[in-house]
Amino acid sequence: MATDVREARDERVRPPSLLKEATGLGAKAARLAASAPAIQTRDLVKRYGKHTALDGLTMTVPRGEVFGFLGPNGAGKTTSVKLLLGLARATSGEGLVLGAPLGDIQARRRVGYLPELFRYQDWLTAREILGLHCKLAGIPRAERAREIDAALETVGLADRAGDRVGTFSKGMQQRTGLGVALLGRPELVILDEPTSALDPVGRHDVREIIRGLRERGTAVFLNSHLLSEVEQVCDRVAVVDHGRVVAMGTLDSLLGQSIVRLRVTGLDARGQEALRRFGPLSTDGPWLVVQGVDADEIPDIVAEAVRLGGRVYAVEPHRTSLEDRFLQLLGDGEGKEGH
Repeated sequence: MATDVREARDERVRPPSLLKEATGLGAKAARLAASAPAIQTRDLVKRYGKHTALDGLTMTVPRGEVFGFLGPNGAGKTTSVKLLLGLARATSGEGLVLGAPLGDIQARRRVGYLPELFRYQDWLTAREILGLHCKLAGIPRAERAREIDAALETVGLADRAGDRVGTFSKGMQQRTGLGVALLGRPELVILDEPTSALDPVGRHDVREIIRGLRERGTAVFLNSHLLSEVEQVCDRVAVVDHGRVVAMGTLDSLLGQSIVRLRVTGLDARGQEALRRFGPLSTDGPWLVVQGVDADEIPDIVAEAVRLGGRVYAVEPHRTSLEDRFLQLLGDGEGKEGH
């Protein structure tokens, strides 16, 4: 009897299915799809035999957001992308892409995708590659030339449009793949390691392209191991490990507050104690270290140290890097794996 009551209570509080309204009929369902987040998943699980590649992925990516998806090799990132694109079927859970169920053909036409590993026919030119993909994407013939020219210009290949891709460097081939992903003005672009083969100039160009996509309202789902790139362009990130999300949020929320190091002389014990009102205080040789400091508080700390009789010789604000936080999260995840 107790089990029956518990199951009934669980049924009452269970959130409504993501798929229920998305698969409805009529104008209401169409309006909901148009205003739906770019990506929405709940408890997605993918198992291959006894191996769990993805263990309960829940996330929402609004339209117009650049979302970073981070994790070590084998964490479940590629599996997640396959599920979002309908290239694999979830074992359990549910999800929507552009308001439609995972794998929906019409929704997939509005998604641009750059895989990590791809290879085009060496004997085709960049323009021919884009033309082929325009045809595959169902872009009307009258619009193809304009789409191709715009994509080539955006990725910096307009002057090499007539060259065979077999003569391209790895970076130029990466630009070609990015151009393919941008055809048809997609509403969602999924990029898997988009800067892996690019030099610093190329990485800068890709960052500008991603920012441009965000400005026009396109959502970008960015899979990357280059944490410095993610840190520069993403609005939010998720860190995945062992098939589970171990952290998700804005960079500010994940990285936390900064610390500030002061090289100061002339402060007695009372003076140092007074600085504790700004945050936990410690010493590192000749340096005072104040933790949990917002950038706006740093001038106040310096002014207070001077007021208390100190002479300030150097000030070093420091913020936890995404790489440091990433490694910390993975370490925490390993520690919890057995629980």
